[in-house]
Amino acid sequence: MIATIHPSTVRGTLYAPASKSSMQRACAASLLRKGITIISNPGHSNDDLAAMEVISQLGAKIIRSDGLLSVTSNGIHPAGNEINCGESGLGFRMFAPIVALADKSMVISGRGSLLSRPMHFFDKVFPLLGVTVHSNNGRLPITVKGPLQPRNIEVDGSLSSQFLTGLLMAFAASGAKGTCIVVKNLTSKPYIDLTLAVMREFGWVVENRNYEAFYFYNQPLVDTGEIRYTVEGDWSGAAFLLVAAALAGPLEIKGLNLFSTQADKAIVSAIEAAGASVHSGQQKILITPAKLQGFQFDATECPDLFPPLVTLGSYCSGVTILKGIHRLTHKESNRALSLQEQFGKMGVEIRLENDNMIILGGRKIKKAVVHSSHDHRIAMACAIAALNAEGPIEIEHAEAVDKSYPDFYQHLQLAGVSLSLAG
Repeated sequence: MIATIHPSTVRGTLYAPASKSSMQRACAASLLRKGITIISNPGHSNDDLAAMEVISQLGAKIIRSDGLLSVTSNGIHPAGNEINCGESGLGFRMFAPIVALADKSMVISGRGSLLSRPMHFFDKVFPLLGVTVHSNNGRLPITVKGPLQPRNIEVDGSLSSQFLTGLLMAFAASGAKGTCIVVKNLTSKPYIDLTLAVMREFGWVVENRNYEAFYFYNQPLVDTGEIRYTVEGDWSGAAFLLVAAALAGPLEIKGLNLFSTQADKAIVSAIEAAGASVHSGQQKILITPAKLQGFQFDATECPDLFPPLVTLGSYCSGVTILKGIHRLTHKESNRALSLQEQFGKMGVEIRLENDNMIILGGRKIKKAVVHSSHDHRIAMACAIAALNAEGPIEIEHAEAVDKSYPDFYQHLQLAGVSLSLAG
């Protein structure tokens, strides 16, 4: 699909999409918790749908009705011997330890870019927990056979916090007590805060000691009756709307929890640093454009913000410096190189130096034909960059946004953006 985005202003009010980080964790927890879980504000991105399919394959019964998701589970009872996590990195990394709780040989596979992303973490960790594992040289598909047995272990958290998310859930659900997971060099700590927050709502307790050790004691008995969980608005997807507002607003975004544990709420401080006007209230943010200046921002703990920050920095006069590009290598694309290439087509100079991305902003964005690199966040970044460009921006393989934000183009149109979709 080709999306053509014309220079436009944005006005009115939009609602943030559902957080796939929150939704996928809720799916996993609702599988592990015996009983009925009612999920409000469920997401419907490709990653969300993949998580729903996984828990169905593992024994959960799902009913959609009146904007709610009802999940009934009696624990893990795989219907077959394989699950497919789609293209979701979180889905694979979180569900692999959960699948390993079963006393059955299971194949875990995926699609697209997920097949080339390194997953050797489990080759080292699973044998320590009594799980046999066979991988494709550290990549998918992998075969595991449990049951996983919680033990004191030490793991490397430098590649992704998502591996730890799966272990935390699997340990707690298996009734782990008197055990500890020691973690070295943990990245993206706010995402572990989100994991622990979801676990608390489902009745599991883990002691977090400075993100270096996680202790499991006697888990409380979990009521098998009905519980309710509301999926948060997504700061990752909303970051593009907030940047759009800073460039071509004013625009109000509703449905965002200002006290969320989501790492990407840091986008607000970046927009303020660039000079835009930010007014926040209960579950809503109003952003008004202003003269934008270059800024510095450390995105090490929130690497998904790089694409919207690059768009923002492109319109800031002077130099913008973003730190943490080592976190971008193993995404849906190598995002540092993808951003440099695609924004280069629009006339934006981006330099990669050590761990920094340097954006020489303030030049007029040129009309161009760009490519999503099959990466949802690259597609959205290019779309927002078009709002104040000299002419339309055409985005090839624009359907990549379906991975996390399938309503993205529709929401832009609701805000007044002139765009067309073809193919």
